[in-house]
Amino acid sequence: MGGHKIDAEAANTTENVEIKLQKKQKNKQKRKPEETAAEIGTEYANVVNKKKNKEKQEVAEVLNGSVEISATKKKKQEKEETFNDGSTEIPKKKKKKDKGGENESANNGIIETARKLEKCSGVGSENASEEIRHGSGVVVSGKNVNDSKYATLNSFSESRLPSEVLECCKNFNKPSPIQSHSWPFLLDGRDFIGIAATGSGKTLAFGIPAIMSVLSKRKSKIAVRKNPLCLVLSPTRELAQQISDVLCDAGRPCGVQSVCIYGGTSKGPQISALKSGVDIVIGTPGRLKDLIEMGLCHLKDVSYVVLDEADRMLDMGFEPEVRSILSQTCTVRQMVMFSATWPLPVHQLAQEFMDPSPVKVVVGSEDLAANHDVLQIVEVLEDRARDERLQNLLEKYHKSRSNRVLVFVLYKKEASRVENMLQKRGWKVVSISGDKAQHARTQALSLFKEGSCPLLIATDVAARGLDIPDVEVVINYSFPLTTEDYVHRIGRTGRAGKKGVAHTFFTKENKGLAGELVNVLREAKQVVPEALLKFGTHVKKKESKLYGAHFKEIASNAPKATKIKFDDSEDED
Repeated sequence: MGGHKIDAEAANTTENVEIKLQKKQKNKQKRKPEETAAEIGTEYANVVNKKKNKEKQEVAEVLNGSVEISATKKKKQEKEETFNDGSTEIPKKKKKKDKGGENESANNGIIETARKLEKCSGVGSENASEEIRHGSGVVVSGKNVNDSKYATLNSFSESRLPSEVLECCKNFNKPSPIQSHSWPFLLDGRDFIGIAATGSGKTLAFGIPAIMSVLSKRKSKIAVRKNPLCLVLSPTRELAQQISDVLCDAGRPCGVQSVCIYGGTSKGPQISALKSGVDIVIGTPGRLKDLIEMGLCHLKDVSYVVLDEADRMLDMGFEPEVRSILSQTCTVRQMVMFSATWPLPVHQLAQEFMDPSPVKVVVGSEDLAANHDVLQIVEVLEDRARDERLQNLLEKYHKSRSNRVLVFVLYKKEASRVENMLQKRGWKVVSISGDKAQHARTQALSLFKEGSCPLLIATDVAARGLDIPDVEVVINYSFPLTTEDYVHRIGRTGRAGKKGVAHTFFTKENKGLAGELVNVLREAKQVVPEALLKFGTHVKKKESKLYGAHFKEIASNAPKATKIKFDDSEDED
């Protein structure tokens, strides 16, 4: 009701602005069109704002019963025509003809500019985004997030979900922060962006609504088809398997079936599962695209899509595959994105495939910050000294040979070399990297998780998403390519409130990242070694609230660049 009244008042405002313009034209005041449009646009927005505030007051009075809506306003409301998109047509009124047709055209153009300015500024818009800041450090933003039906869940019973769906949560006292804030929106079918750290319960945060989506479609007899109804995309095989394990356990009491599709292993079992019919597909982009192109995986009935670790997927170059896969799903779908950070490429992907105003829940910060429960030790040393230093650290941190120690390297071949070097020195060690067959990777990770071989060498395939319990020490044998990956690596320890140690080797080849690393250490109140400061504190240009300005300041009196002109003609003697 309030929106229609504001539009009706806006019509009168528009007419008044037009009359003012006609008077100014008669005075023959010469101004630039851009200045006129800006001035009138500002005046128009100010007037509409005043009308809007007045309207809110009148509506409040009507609701209180102290004032009745006037007959004139009722009549205006009845004359308004409402379109399918919810907008209202401004009632047309007779206008006096301007003597100069050109002036009338100019006036109309300025009025149109004013309306565009109003739309851009959100004046009178019903799609304005709201933001709620919770005391627990959670920020919720988006359209209508203040609605009572989206109240935060304080217990599983408040969700009113079936007992068989909540069977997987029986070992938890209450929903985690990301679950309690996301479920009300996801169960209502809203497009959703979740920014939360690994280990925050985000798999069930999007998994429970996925199961409910499947059950809902079964009731509407859509599930008689064999095609999957939900899709979860993951950047790595290990993370895809971990998500699959969680969703298979959660869906078993409800009869919801899932399949995990990833490369590095035989396609046969995956194809058989797809042919027999599944409800949820969890997969990596490469293998999934292959099966789609082979005509073996049909996603036309998928209306619930999750991109987990979306930022990592784009970092790994999967954007073309992701776009291709999304184009195969329903045009009307619910999109869910979970990401540890929210860089520009992920934001652009969200704008393209999501509603204009999705719900966004940030638990903690959109920028990465190192876990303060992790003791960070950075050691600057020569490249050739790393092997001997690693041996010394293992004797210190892994003396019992029973506690879990995770050693990160940068390249696949480096993982094999370090593994072989340690085995020759008598250490029981396994490794995972892209060079290993999938069954070998799975076996190595399983041995490390169960404690049979508690020393693991890994590339960054193990840096994100994997939930490996009780890792006491992380050693960065090689510094990663980005500071974000460093924060993810050391986040494998110090989990669930426990303390951890991260010991990092830093060489002169890594000096370009020295400034960012210094900022990470200072933010976590860790010791910054003097040898690290010698590399400088400048950082590359990058948008981040925590890591600093990320560009080198240039003094105002610095010499200007010299312009060199090349002559295309031949050199003269």
